[in-house]
Order: sequence, then C-alpha cells, then structure tokens
Amino acid sequence: MKKNFLIAFLFAACAMGCSKTTSPGNPVNPPDTTGTQTTNFAKGADVSWLTEMEANNYKFYNRDGKQEDCYQVMKDENMNSIRLRAWVNPVDGWCNTADVVAKAKRAKAAGMRIMIDFHYSDSWADPGKQNKPAAWSSMSFSDLKQAVSDYTTHVMDTLKSNGVTPSWVQVGNETNDGMLWEDGRASTNMGNFAALINAGYDAVKSVSDTIKVIVHISNGFDNSLFRWMFDGLQNNGAKWDIIGMSLYPSSANWSTLNTQCLSNMNDMISRYKKPVMICEVGMPWTDSVTCKSFLTDIIAKTKSLANNNGLGVFYWEPECYNNWQNYSLGAFDNSGKPTMALDAFKN
Repeated sequence: MKKNFLIAFLFAACAMGCSKTTSPGNPVNPPDTTGTQTTNFAKGADVSWLTEMEANNYKFYNRDGKQEDCYQVMKDENMNSIRLRAWVNPVDGWCNTADVVAKAKRAKAAGMRIMIDFHYSDSWADPGKQNKPAAWSSMSFSDLKQAVSDYTTHVMDTLKSNGVTPSWVQVGNETNDGMLWEDGRASTNMGNFAALINAGYDAVKSVSDTIKVIVHISNGFDNSLFRWMFDGLQNNGAKWDIIGMSLYPSSANWSTLNTQCLSNMNDMISRYKKPVMICEVGMPWTDSVTCKSFLTDIIAKTKSLANNNGLGVFYWEPECYNNWQNYSLGAFDNSGKPTMALDAFKN
C-alpha cells in the first residue's frame, strides 16, 4: 500500500542488487489456456476497511448525495469486483476470517466478483514488513509451509461453505522481498519463498481449481524488480496464474510511470506467458482531475494488452474519506461521495 512507498522503493533496489542469488534462465511456463484471459475486465475496489468504518459511523453516498450501501456506491461507479485483505489473528479482529467472510458475502449479494488478498500476517504485510503471525513465529520451515496450507484451506473452505468462491486469490501481499520473514525472504532464500507460494497455491486449488492465483509485488513500473522476482520464482518451481502489480504515482510522474508499467506488463506476458492485473492503485483525493487522467490511462493501457492479457485494475480503499486512518489516497470527498476520479471506471 502507498503508506510504505519509500520503503517499497528501497526494497526494490535491494532486490535488484541481490539478483545474483538467482539466475534468470529461460521462461518455462506454458501459455495460460485455463480461462484467465477474459473480456470481462475487472474494474475493482479494495474496501477492506469497510466494516470498521461502518462501526465508526461512517456513511456512504452516491453522486446525488443519497445514502447507499458502499457496495452499491461502487456499482454505481461501474465497478464489478471487490478485493478483501485477510489477516490471520489481528488484535482488533478486523480483516480476520469472520470479517472477510461477512464482507465477501455482501459483495457476492451485490453481484460483484471477489479477490482475497492473503497477507499471511496478523497485520500489514508490504515491501517494508512481512511479519509472521504470532502463532507461527517459532515454527520450523516445514511447519510454516503446513501452516500456510492449513490456514489458506480453512479460509477458502469457510468462504465456500458460505456460498462464496472468489475469482482470484493473492498468495501474499506486495511480496517484493518474499513473505514470512526471515524464512521466506526472497533475497536470501528464493527457494523458501517459492515453496511458501506453492503451499498457498495448492491450498487454493484444492478448494476450487477455477480460482486464479496471483503473485503480487509493488512498483509496477520497475521491470528489473519484476524480472528478478519472477525469474527467481520460476527457477525455483513456483506456481502462479497471474502477475499482480501495485502502482501509486504522483501527480507529476503518473504519465511516465504508466508508460513504464505498460512496457513491464508486456514484458511479463511475453516472458512468463501469464496475464497481468493491476491489484492496487491510488492518488491523493484532493487532485481528482489528475487522478481521473491517471486512472483512465492505466485502465486503457491494461485493456490494450494483446489477447485480453490485461485482466483488470483495482483502486485501493477508494471509500476512505474525512482522514480515515490518516489515509489520503482514497477517491471520496469529505462528505462521503465519490469524486470525479472514479469517472475513469465508467468508460
């Protein structure tokens, strides 16, 4: 997420500098023929804060000022997909399995497709921190892999028993240097990271082989970082269906970063024969005109990828407003209504 952009940049630099730990090799993944390519482009929003905001008496309104359920507001903005983060045992309960299931059921009832974003942590996991859940902290690596498998299976089974089968699942969140540190730190043990990815991948597929599994890292403009990571995972036998990216440009550099991101997306598709998805975007809500231009452009660029290999774009927590959690990259104004930035999803 954007809060850790500077740390993400530093880890990206570290990742490139540590690339000698793996050898690039040649792509071996076959072309994807299992249905990840689709003309049903995902226009999405991560609304993982929603239930906590509602518990704090936040209300949501459409463009006309009519109070509506947040999912309906997103549908009014032409969004068709919802992304939800999953934490193992968060102190305050938000984003635990029960909370994720409750939000996912509401998304399904609203007719939205669903992405589950496993952080494999009790709190935020991103390029600057990938902390193990407290309950897993002293496990051997073998037991850690089993914990990833068991926990993933449990969440997916619980969703399924509640009538929800996600379209996509992220195995890790912004894993620029792996996850579940130190065991799964990619720059020191890419093989361990690949094994953890596979534990999550296999668990997801055991519940439903229709679900597409995403490996997600930030800085979608940084081709060197992506080649280092996915060459390393490929050389260590990791499995994935989709390459996920985050992109958080500034008002000054969005056009340059979008162009670099397009180049990177094309390279990822060519090099690994897998489709791509922009899993997170954001920009300050106060500059909605520029944000609309940025979103319109990155959506168009993602849609332009050959053979429908650009699967979608998700805005990260657009519903945040009125300085919620000190986060200012939402796309609602301080009255709880969408800004014109979200016009980009209506095209």
